[in-house]
Amino acid sequence: MTFVLPPAAPPSVAVAGSTDRFAVRRIFCVGRNYAEHAREMGHDPNAEPPFFFTKPADAVVDSGASIPYPSATADLHHEAELVVALGTGGSFVPEDQAHALIWGYGAGNDLTRRDLQAAAKAARRPWDMAKGFDNSAVVGALRPAAQGAPQGRIRCLVDGHITQDADLAEMIWPVAAIIAHLSRLVTLQPGDLIFTGTPAGVGPIARGQSCEVQIDGLEPATVTLQ
Repeated sequence: MTFVLPPAAPPSVAVAGSTDRFAVRRIFCVGRNYAEHAREMGHDPNAEPPFFFTKPADAVVDSGASIPYPSATADLHHEAELVVALGTGGSFVPEDQAHALIWGYGAGNDLTRRDLQAAAKAARRPWDMAKGFDNSAVVGALRPAAQGAPQGRIRCLVDGHITQDADLAEMIWPVAAIIAHLSRLVTLQPGDLIFTGTPAGVGPIARGQSCEVQIDGLEPATVTLQ
């Protein structure tokens, strides 16, 4: 097969304790998966099943990167999230079998152009440019699932000050339920990443600031805005 343009290298994220990389196929994100965050965004956390949006695979950024402040926004927000990396796929996956699909876990930051998102919501338009822009998916080094599923706190710090602090157990839909539900909408594939939602406390990151997502037992996801 001959391509008219050379294929791009696959996007990838680091693997903790290794020089190996995890090739990223797609990025799915769960909206409003912590009750207090749903409330702070003006929604009833008990009113709906999981819903999803996507980011391009090449929006992924390694922890420790310094990135340009995104264009077209004056209100860039952090969203600390647990990221699940799939090693196998499937469709209509039973919830009690969902964990078998997981290759590993990482800390993530779902960067969001909040002003663009608010305008899109008001106009009943898609969120794509609020969520799926360049460098919008910061992911720390993945820990293999064989080492156990993460438990405990998820935090976000901006210049060392805690802005988000919750327990992973506070998710409305746990990881297995998210995977099972998403597998009824698309056929999941190896290399897919799932951002599992953010707790309350989302807020702005300014030029020159650093933002770090911490999850107990995982490598942090850190980014600095130029």
